[in-house]
Amino acid sequence: MKAETGELRGNFGEIRLLPESIDDLWHLRHLIAAGDLVFATTLRSVAAVTDKIRPEKVEKRPVRLGVRIERVEFSVHAVRLRISGIIEHGVDVGAHHTFNVGTGYEISVVRAWKQVDFERIDRAVQASVYGVIHILTIEEGEAELFRLRQYGPESVVSITMGSGKGAEENSRQGFFEQVLGYLSDITGPVIIAGPGFVKDDFVKFAKSRQSAASGRAVVIETRRIGRGAVQEVIGLGTLEKLIGDLQLAREVKVVEEVLLRISRNGPVAYGMQEVSDAIDFGATEQVLITDTMLHDTTVQHLIEKAEKMRSKIIVLSGSFEPGERLDALGGIAALLRYKLHG
Repeated sequence: MKAETGELRGNFGEIRLLPESIDDLWHLRHLIAAGDLVFATTLRSVAAVTDKIRPEKVEKRPVRLGVRIERVEFSVHAVRLRISGIIEHGVDVGAHHTFNVGTGYEISVVRAWKQVDFERIDRAVQASVYGVIHILTIEEGEAELFRLRQYGPESVVSITMGSGKGAEENSRQGFFEQVLGYLSDITGPVIIAGPGFVKDDFVKFAKSRQSAASGRAVVIETRRIGRGAVQEVIGLGTLEKLIGDLQLAREVKVVEEVLLRISRNGPVAYGMQEVSDAIDFGATEQVLITDTMLHDTTVQHLIEKAEKMRSKIIVLSGSFEPGERLDALGGIAALLRYKLHG
């Protein structure tokens, strides 16, 4: 994400945002809300009269519009963000218009910004410095490659080949060749994970083929493959070693801490009422919330109140397992400085 701040008065004003990846579009989904004013250059049908003889015709021209947003929709598969509302600035004032925001499409958002918004923008800008991280989970005859998005792991491909007991040696080699083929176009870090020695044998094979990916590979022992292995890799802190304070690694750890404190009857609150009470007492150290609740007005008030109490706000992706666990607790929880009840 590229971001440039325009004129701000206090926390109100314009920020120009240029998404560079699907991750950035996901971030925009949670930065833009109903009531915001968004400016962008777009194609709009404009009536034109070429001469007195020819009838009026309609053509699309690039125009700069300011739209008061009513609805925001994000599609991972279509790789675009649809933001719709009423035109307030430009041609056809009062009409409806939809911006189809894709990568490389700059928008300007005018609104009152919260600290959690600035943190999200900073995180998206910092993330653009790094290549996309991939995790290859592999065991005998079975492998799955994941691309780590900021909203969670995305499966790229699954590879299966019979290479168990009694299989010919070239069958295993063919399997390794096939897996290595999918890594050839990857330029960023690769984590290779799985149980046993298959992952180590694969890395040796990749090095024997002088694969560039093998030089960027980090090998991690896990109990399983697939999404479960991705979860283990994140929980072990491997991602933090690669990219500092990566959001997903933080989400796993902080939710585990919440669940641990609940099991031990420790200083923790969860659910809207408990967290609200804890904020009122000034007892909250960190407030956790799933991104799907950010546009709830009650939650917005809670966040503002918590920030005034110097609480740290952590927003979790509802598309990833830690966020799903938090959803099961009501979508909001807090790590407390002290217990409120015995």
